[in-house]
Amino acid sequence: MRRLHLVVFVVLIALSTTPARGAAPGSVSGMVRDSAGVPQIGAVVQLLRPDLSVIASVYTNSEGRFLISSLAPGQYALKAMNTSFLPSLREHIRVRAGTVVNLTLSTLYEVMQWLPSEPRSVNAQQDDWKWTLRSAENRPLLRWLEDGPLVVVSDGSGAAPRLKARLMATGQEGTFGESGERISASVEETPSNSRELLAHVDFAPDSDAGMESMLGFRQDLGYAGSVQSVASIAIHPEIENGGSTGNGAGGLDEGAFRSWENLNLGDTLEAEVGSTQLVAHLAGLSPSSVIALLPFAEVGLRNGKSTVRYRMATAAPGSESEETQAQTWMPRVSERDGKLVVERGMHQEISWERKTDRTGMTVLMFADRMENPVLEASEHLARNGSAESASLWNAVLFDPFSGLLRAAGPNYSSAAGMTAVLTRQLPGGDVVRASYSTGDSLAMAGGSQASSLEQVLAAAHPRRAQAYALSLSGTLEGTGTRWRASYRWQQEDTVTRVATYSADGIAPYLNLHFRQPIHSRRDGTGGFDAQLDLHNLLAEGYRPYLLSDGSVLVFAQEQRGVQGGLAFTF
Repeated sequence: MRRLHLVVFVVLIALSTTPARGAAPGSVSGMVRDSAGVPQIGAVVQLLRPDLSVIASVYTNSEGRFLISSLAPGQYALKAMNTSFLPSLREHIRVRAGTVVNLTLSTLYEVMQWLPSEPRSVNAQQDDWKWTLRSAENRPLLRWLEDGPLVVVSDGSGAAPRLKARLMATGQEGTFGESGERISASVEETPSNSRELLAHVDFAPDSDAGMESMLGFRQDLGYAGSVQSVASIAIHPEIENGGSTGNGAGGLDEGAFRSWENLNLGDTLEAEVGSTQLVAHLAGLSPSSVIALLPFAEVGLRNGKSTVRYRMATAAPGSESEETQAQTWMPRVSERDGKLVVERGMHQEISWERKTDRTGMTVLMFADRMENPVLEASEHLARNGSAESASLWNAVLFDPFSGLLRAAGPNYSSAAGMTAVLTRQLPGGDVVRASYSTGDSLAMAGGSQASSLEQVLAAAHPRRAQAYALSLSGTLEGTGTRWRASYRWQQEDTVTRVATYSADGIAPYLNLHFRQPIHSRRDGTGGFDAQLDLHNLLAEGYRPYLLSDGSVLVFAQEQRGVQGGLAFTF
């Protein structure tokens, strides 16, 4: 069934990327409102070329609507103006027949409730303007145009909706605790009073094989910064002690609460301080519980286009999945000697970064101490069910649905490591990112002779390693296809990442991501889209071991996995 789903998704993507022939003359229409949603009568709407020179000007009618027709299809910008409001600008509009664009006008008071902030990551979108005011969420708000006026910039279709919901059905394979068909629902509320609410639930239909949920809240404090909290719960009844008989007696329950505060002193000094509290319980033949407090902090000092940062963390960041997913906020757990343990440690780094309009560069030095690093492997032969076999497997967490297990590797320290990242925005809008890292990683040589599980885990040892990564991302014009391709290489015998605490690390080996709009509303605010993720496509970095009970374990940084689905946003 999962293969059939993936075939359907690929066919849909192929059909939807076919370009249309014989394009008709373009037109653009829409409505101009204020931040409260009131239509603006007699507002001036200007159609601009990409260089912001004016092509045409019209006025809105008694319903606040406008229409500009008989246009050559292509890329334009729209600017709306009215008395007592700041002008509003929409850029990079692809105009075809029947294009709909809604614009929102704001007062200076409404805009100044937001706080200017620089982009935090080197691969964030850069500004090609002389002066830009950004919100604490990195949204562009105010810009100076070359002809003088101050404009409100909108990177969406008008005002942010008060309520946004997204429903997604996926089929996936190759992920610990997440295999099979899944249904995910997300709800986001973004009212105008600077408070945000985000909720997410994920479950497997027609089964009790796991559920995840997350509730997040954010309060903007104006010039002081912001306060954010996220609560996550994960229930996986299928995950068991390796020695369990599979009769449903096992189950892993996790709960995490993360809260943090962003502080800003002008546009020179910024800080972030917070912690994650984790409670996890494993039922089964060997019940175990663990409680952990994992603090983190970061301080940055900006000087023009350069920033110097200090960062401290005690837990590795989540996966590359969307921030709305519960597992993104959940520290990883495994087992050691039959006891549940948390992957944790101490990471300290000092970094220097410089950003220009199209280029970003970061160099950082770090020191790590890793406790209970997670080793993940796939089981390729069934256990024989004997008492001896059960005793061998008591030291691991096992997911029978995906055939994956997790165990804790030996603790280690990395006295000094280094990472360098270079990001460049290409002329067509695509982004290329290259990075190099050196530091300690756990390595396993692999073996063909039968060994006990304890001997296999003991074979993991820290060693100095290097990693090289390259990623490309962008959007195809005409089809709206968003894509990302990345490759991250490090020595074949390494089974954990170099620079484990990297805040924006690229996933190991060859990975592909596609997101294709299939049907959207005329105003572009929602509709159907298809998503396809391929992880470790070439099945690289596998280290096989033969156990004395006849099982074969294949350890890897990243198991090969496929995830595809359909999403509906409304």
